[in-house]
Amino acid sequence: MNQLRWPHGLFVDDDQTLYIAEWGNHRIVEWKAGATCGRVVAGGNGLGSTADQLNHPLDVIVDKVRDCLFIADGGNNRVLRWSLRGATSGETIINEGGATFLTMDEQGFLFVTNWLGHEVKRWLPGETPGTVVAGGNGIGSRLNQLNSYLQEILKDHPKYLQDLKEIRS
Repeated sequence: MNQLRWPHGLFVDDDQTLYIAEWGNHRIVEWKAGATCGRVVAGGNGLGSTADQLNHPLDVIVDKVRDCLFIADGGNNRVLRWSLRGATSGETIINEGGATFLTMDEQGFLFVTNWLGHEVKRWLPGETPGTVVAGGNGIGSRLNQLNSYLQEILKDHPKYLQDLKEIRS
């Protein structure tokens, strides 16, 4: 496989392996540094809502400690955990609509931006419910609100949020 259809979310691990949430083909592709083609590591079984299918994945991150992927499966309004040890299906760990962007901090907390709820939640994988850490009070420009699409700056400060319509510093 050497072509992608509407790649969306990207994650680069410490080995410089690229993981791509391929929105148009409903799959996650792993592309090793220097490789001329990638391989499907999650989904790839057509559009769908079963545990082995994705529906327009929006983002992907890798948790090397747990040896798994976390996938924001946009069309199915869920976040999946998918083992990197040859798994053929994933496990729904968050079943709330609107998951858009994902990141994880050094303590293992998963941060999920939710464009429907205009909020960011922090989750400890395996624990429910998540804790709202930003927004969650409807759309708006007040300090306790977020507006429109959310994106987390993933580099060194995963808790620092960028609200694409209401830039606040």
